Amino acid sequence: MSMFTPITFGKIELKNKIVMAPLTRSRAPGHLPNKLMREYYAQRASAGLILTEATVISEDAIGYADTPGIWSEDQVQEWKTITESVHAQGGKIVIQLWHVGRVSHSSLLNGKRPVAPSAVAMSGNIRRLGGGSVPYETPHELSFKEIKSIIDQYKLAAQNALRAGFDGVELHGANGYLVDQFLHDGTNKRNDEYGGSVEKRSRFLLEVLEALISVWGSERVGLHLSPYSNTHEVSDSDPDKLFEYVFKMLNKLNLSFVFIRNTTGSLEVYKKIRSWFKGHLIGNQNYSFDTASMELKSGLVDAVSFGRWYISNPDLVEKFQTGKALTPWNESTFYGGSEIGYTDY
Repeated sequence: MSMFTPITFGKIELKNKIVMAPLTRSRAPGHLPNKLMREYYAQRASAGLILTEATVISEDAIGYADTPGIWSEDQVQEWKTITESVHAQGGKIVIQLWHVGRVSHSSLLNGKRPVAPSAVAMSGNIRRLGGGSVPYETPHELSFKEIKSIIDQYKLAAQNALRAGFDGVELHGANGYLVDQFLHDGTNKRNDEYGGSVEKRSRFLLEVLEALISVWGSERVGLHLSPYSNTHEVSDSDPDKLFEYVFKMLNKLNLSFVFIRNTTGSLEVYKKIRSWFKGHLIGNQNYSFDTASMELKSGLVDAVSFGRWYISNPDLVEKFQTGKALTPWNESTFYGGSEIGYTDY
């Protein structure tokens, strides 16, 4: 299976199997997309699919400074200029929808406490853009009514993304953020319809996906998961039972794709998922060209995604095709700043 041949995920046609992974870059002051971001994404339009940086669904969902949002009309119009620029270069772009849950601080939320399925605080400090950090706070446990309100926020974000001209939406269900917090029993201590059993802990994920599907149709909705990861202190007493149930339920939804952040690096993760899930998988985590090619040929994944290599190589597809050496990235420019380390590679 060649990396350079086309593939279709639902109703999204990819010209190759190389996906640009979501990459938080903190270049959106005031949470507003801008001209610099437009240039950045257009430069990378030769990817088979661009997944945008995690994009905040509401003012109550923010966890980091200068990350873009999709809740206001100004944000919709700015994103529209970005999707138009990517499409003009022949690219496809899907927006990743994000609520951080407890991975935030009241200083980022107009004085409100972060929210979560349960009042379980993270240890340590939250880093602040520009330096310094503050301790994580104990989050507010969401009420049933508040959960329904957040699902409505996801639906509005999906509607805004449609108006902004994206090719689809991807739900961020990974890395210990809100959806992931509901899934794992280490962070979900509820005893109502959204907590306790695997079925109940998965309910929030499935209801958000249903809201997105009601706007886009299932074949333009993707999902981002990180099974077996403890990022942001999520944990589960029986992850196999949890993710077997999740993937078997996903089979019923006919999603465009599921993106797997495989933090373990083990092929056993993909083998398990393949035994549970019949849809399209995008693989991710520390790929080189050779390791990505091997996983594609194995049939364990249908496409491969690159993150950091896309930061420093906007022409990554062309370099892979020609065997040209890759430009190394500069980690000091990953988050925040100007065009340096962003659009000047």
